[in-house]
Amino acid sequence: MAEKTKAPTAYENVAVIGLGRFGGQVAESLTRLGHEVLGVDEDPNLVQQWSDRLTHVVQADATDEEVLRQIGMTEFARAVVGIGTDIEASVLTVLALTEIGVREIWAKAISVKHGKILRSVGAHHVIYPEATMGERVAHLITSRMLDFIELDDDFAIAKTRAPRQAVGRTLAEVALRTKYGVTVVGVKTHGADFIYATPDTVVPSSAVLIVAGTTEQVQRFAATT
Repeated sequence: MAEKTKAPTAYENVAVIGLGRFGGQVAESLTRLGHEVLGVDEDPNLVQQWSDRLTHVVQADATDEEVLRQIGMTEFARAVVGIGTDIEASVLTVLALTEIGVREIWAKAISVKHGKILRSVGAHHVIYPEATMGERVAHLITSRMLDFIELDDDFAIAKTRAPRQAVGRTLAEVALRTKYGVTVVGVKTHGADFIYATPDTVVPSSAVLIVAGTTEQVQRFAATT
């Protein structure tokens, strides 16, 4: 086990275990958002690959509770388990994190059964990246949405073109919420900054709208654009 440096202790910092494609992307995104990230992986090649890109990198067996204590994991309130294909290692890692008292554990699952096991051993949030991406692409292919994110409880946020009848009018005048049930969160035009929407916001020509609502409401609205 080779440790690059001592782990950070602030709550805002996050440990990412498993630096493959998913874990690596999460770790890199967290770093861009200003968080200090402790990356953990058994593979020395991945540890070397990420050693200059993350705040701290450790080569360690994360399924071992004692090893997690040695690398300072007890100082972390949040951890992401990006191990996917090795289900046994994924489950044992979540279990070890639970045993040492990590308060918020996010874990990647490759199947519903895998996700149920992760929850049963202590994962607070289970992520299904392949399923989520597949559903997102399906929505984009079969609708006029430019981008789409479905959240819990059938709630979605989408990026759509502005309806022709809305151009040059305020959001209050077009009453999209009354007609379609969606809330316009923001407006973006090419070359201009994103602006948060208010009832007095005038919809410019060629504008892109960020809208929120139920999945059905968002899809119905996007069909009008």
